[in-house]
This record gives sequence, structure tokens and C-alpha cells, in this order.
Amino acid sequence: MEALPRETIVDVLEGRLREDILAGRHPVGSYLPPERQLADGYGVTRTTLKHAFGRLAQAGLLETRHGVGTRVRDYARLGGADLLPMLVRHSPDWIDEIFEVRRSIGALIAELAAVRASGEQRCELRALLDAVRAAQGGDGVQLADIEVHRAMARATGNRVYVLLTNSLFNAYLPVRAALVGPFTEPWPAHDRLAPVVEAVAAGDQKAARRAAETYLVVTERIMLEGLT
Repeated sequence: MEALPRETIVDVLEGRLREDILAGRHPVGSYLPPERQLADGYGVTRTTLKHAFGRLAQAGLLETRHGVGTRVRDYARLGGADLLPMLVRHSPDWIDEIFEVRRSIGALIAELAAVRASGEQRCELRALLDAVRAAQGGDGVQLADIEVHRAMARATGNRVYVLLTNSLFNAYLPVRAALVGPFTEPWPAHDRLAPVVEAVAAGDQKAARRAAETYLVVTERIMLEGLT
């Protein structure tokens, strides 16, 4: 068994600050109170505060200017897809928008993969599909299913699609356990995904798009039921 990570005071403070920023208690464009005042308010040391600031700056929520102060960045205008896990953790409302992108990007990736996949990549997709059927437990099936989609994105030959696929899967992480519905049994999960892989492996562009659209709509419905 893998030991569970323990939260440190920096983890807790980072979470509190993140929630205060995303909830608008520290508005976009505003400067945070002076470090000493903020540290006293949260009941932490300034060193702890600086560590939390560093993490939030790396995440794209804060920017610090020497001699001026620490300001809340306009993350909606300047941020990237790497913010999605944080935003989903703050507000599950983001899931609907993520699923909308998943439907459009997923169908396009399948369509392009059918045209561009090499013989080796088609064999890899079939092998990864078999791994879905052989996986154990909902978590194992879900992870095996993800690897099929990563391979399909690679088969497009476009590295941006690979990164977008990774970003969408990372966005699920805060609620992944609640999205396990389509993956609780390996055989049904395999059978839902098989038409997509078969169409891509056959090089049938239109069939791949149709199969992907069906797969994405059906699995989305099951996952949303799990969230509600």
C-alpha cells in the first residue's frame, strides 16, 4: 500500500489563499495586504507565506514585484489549461465546459488518427484496447482507457493534441473517483471504446469520428450521473 501524503502548513495555507483568490476575496488585479499583516491574519510565519506565494505564482495566480508587492494575476485572460485542475477543485461547474471541449477535441483526434496513424500505432491501439478488457477494478480500467486516448492523440502526429489530451485528463483529477462510472466493468468499457479503435485502425475517417462522438456522449452521460 502507498502511504498517504500528509498536508503541511504550507499546503493548507496555499489552499486557503487559492480559494480566497478564486472566490474573489482577493480580486483580480489587486495587491495582497503586506506580508506581515497577511501572515498574522492567517496565523503563519512570513517564511511559510513566501512558500505559499511561490507555489501560487508558479500556478499562475499571483505575481510578485520586488519593492511593490504581490498582485493577483488576471488568470482568466493570462492563464492556460494547467489551471483547470485547480479551477475544478474550486468549482465543479467547470466540468460541463471541460466535457464540451472533450467532445469536440476527442472526435477530431479520432478522425485525424484514422488518416495519419502508422501501422505500428494501429497495432499499439489494438493492444491498449485489449489492456482495457484485462484491467482490474474501476481505477485500473479508467487508467487503461486513458492510455488508449493518449495513443490516439499521438497517432495524429500533432504534439499539441497530445498536450491538450493530457490537460483534459489532468483537469479530471480532483473528481476522478466520481467519474469512474463507465469503467467499473472492463468488458462494457472495452466494448464502448472498441468501435473507435477499430475505425481508426481501419483508416475509416468518417466512421472514426462517428464512433468517437457516440463514445464521448455515452461516457459523458454516465460520468455526469456519477457526479450528481
